Amino acid sequence: MVIAIFGESCTGKSTLARALKERLGGEVYTGKDYLRLAKDEASAKKLFREKLASALTGDPAIYVIAEPEHLSLVPAGAVRVLVTAELETIQERFAQRMHGKLPPPVAAMLERKHGCFDNEAHDYHYISGETDLGALCGQIETKR
Repeated sequence: MVIAIFGESCTGKSTLARALKERLGGEVYTGKDYLRLAKDEASAKKLFREKLASALTGDPAIYVIAEPEHLSLVPAGAVRVLVTAELETIQERFAQRMHGKLPPPVAAMLERKHGCFDNEAHDYHYISGETDLGALCGQIETKR
């Protein structure tokens, strides 16, 4: 089983990934983890695609994605989970990462990126602060 968890920074993707790993086991990959598989990016992407494709029928692989271009690495047949949060929530969480202060250029970047995943195909939609995490994990578990 491959579970692709995708959304903007600070929406709750890692929280969902940890909960799914606890429940299902398997490996969690984030962002450009695939670069460790080979010396050049093209080879690493190819190997990562193969690794994910083989996980469709094996142990779970959970891929946490914060950049839209990484969705192209997700194989057909993967469970796709869109994770969203209100812009204000994202800004508050990002400010916490930056010791309580959100610089104006960072705030502007977050505003520009907000909603960049909203039109991507997905099987489930996790809305941070609204969706029941345990219930969603249970629904995904039944897909096994």
